[in-house]
Amino acid sequence: MAQVPQTFFDALAVRTWCGLALETLGRAREEIDAINVYPVADGDTGTNLYLTVESAVAAVEAVFAGHAAGSGPEGPTLADAARAMAHGALIGARGNSGTILAQLLRGMAQVLADDDPAHADGQGLRLALRQAADSARRAVAHPVEGTVLTVASAAADAADAADGARGDCGTVARAAYDGARAALAATPGQLPVLERAGVVDAGGRGLVAVLGALVETFTGERARGVAGSAGTGPSRDPHARVEPAAGPVPVDGALEECADGAAAVPGQEGPAFEVIYLLEAEDRAVERLRERLDALGDSLVVVGGDGLWNVHVHVDDAGAAVEAGIEAGRPHRIRITHFGAGDVHTTGAERPPRERAQRAVVAVVPGEGLAGLYTEAGATTVLARPGEPPASGELVQAVRRAHAREVVLLPNDADLRHTAAAAAEQVRTEGIRVALIPTRSAVQGIAALAVHEPDRRFDEDVVSMTSAAGATRYAEVTFAERQSWTMAGICQAGDVLGLIDGDVAVIGSDVAQTAETVLDRMLSAGGEMVTLVLGDAVPDAVAEHLEGRVREGYLAVDTVVYRGGRQGALLLIGVE
Repeated sequence: MAQVPQTFFDALAVRTWCGLALETLGRAREEIDAINVYPVADGDTGTNLYLTVESAVAAVEAVFAGHAAGSGPEGPTLADAARAMAHGALIGARGNSGTILAQLLRGMAQVLADDDPAHADGQGLRLALRQAADSARRAVAHPVEGTVLTVASAAADAADAADGARGDCGTVARAAYDGARAALAATPGQLPVLERAGVVDAGGRGLVAVLGALVETFTGERARGVAGSAGTGPSRDPHARVEPAAGPVPVDGALEECADGAAAVPGQEGPAFEVIYLLEAEDRAVERLRERLDALGDSLVVVGGDGLWNVHVHVDDAGAAVEAGIEAGRPHRIRITHFGAGDVHTTGAERPPRERAQRAVVAVVPGEGLAGLYTEAGATTVLARPGEPPASGELVQAVRRAHAREVVLLPNDADLRHTAAAAAEQVRTEGIRVALIPTRSAVQGIAALAVHEPDRRFDEDVVSMTSAAGATRYAEVTFAERQSWTMAGICQAGDVLGLIDGDVAVIGSDVAQTAETVLDRMLSAGGEMVTLVLGDAVPDAVAEHLEGRVREGYLAVDTVVYRGGRQGALLLIGVE
């Protein structure tokens, strides 16, 4: 964490702000989740905001790390850091609240990166906050007052009224924070559902936390806390406090709150599906997409620009929403959630709390095919797409979604071990017993899952699963992205690499031949079972070739083949 306070808005200030915002949301996450009642009491607004900022932090840190690894003494520019912050938030946005926050950060970045200044003063910060509020409001198809949009606009208005021309970022940041805090306290008077529940808007509460981190960045002082009840704040009489109703009911799954007034309200039916995806498309195509999706459903928010967009909508025909994205460009990271009959989104009814299972397995998987396989085996999965590793907050969400007293966590990637450990530590504070098995590949996870017995004592089950994973050697076949030195020699970009237990062991030019060489080396040490997981770019003929090789050369060895989907590696191999 960089030192505070910061004098101007430069790259270091961006880094500091992002880090402080993540810390602040981490402290406020549970409170924000608990007050999420409009329009769906799904109880995950704070978590979604945290995950969005966590992605922004990772992107900013990557920029600083890249410059540190270079030969020059110069660090990243303000434009570098601001663009990284906005891009990270966009690709990592979760829920409608996170999507809108991503657009707010993008709006700020558009001003902060303009003409690539060395730093921005108070006037620049004022302009950035105004652009943020305006661009976020434009991104929502049907804005409603009393939401995060109202709070963002109030922050910009207060910043405009501050004297930003003297170069004092701290003055502008504090004015924006105070304006947002006052607007947040007034949200129950704008949305009756908030008034009845005795809470302020959850998304707005999250934005106030982020702006509080901005104040701390430029002053070194932690901003005053903001409670989630409707009776707090400078614009309401504390003696006229609305008594909170019963707490909101958490809803299982990936339901998000939304800022669109057309979404479901208690007693009314709403669309059956939530559809979210990233979209690579041109601006003109996105404008047509907005019109089509607006006709299909509600809660429409489209944020982004420069060829990359984040699309969120509630519809009855999920297929049509995806098809509209395909017509506009290339959608990916598609997430479809079925709200289900009788949940709070469609009827407003409070479902009885689901009883916790005794034990569950949560696993990170690299492709859609393996996600289906793990799910069929009873695991709760977190999809890790190529180049997009999950954050610790996503693993925490998955553990909560598993809804069990005991959880076995399978990261299935050596690089995710620390992320998984952080997630395990967090959920342990919630009374959940968690065991982390340090699986380094999805094939080790398959071996562990195969011996999982939920009726066995927890410690015995963990030992058995750990033993099965540890007895499984793993390998992968992939393409080299660049020329580099390896343990097997120098590889060129485009070469086929065979990695055994994480190290390059074979450099070849043919996928099938390289995979056969890798398999032979692994089986030379013995084995009883070979697991092959094919990526979507690998033809079935490769698997048939390898199966034939095992049958001919290793009579006592069985082979099982799975389709992994878009998993990054061409082929995963496990030998037990």
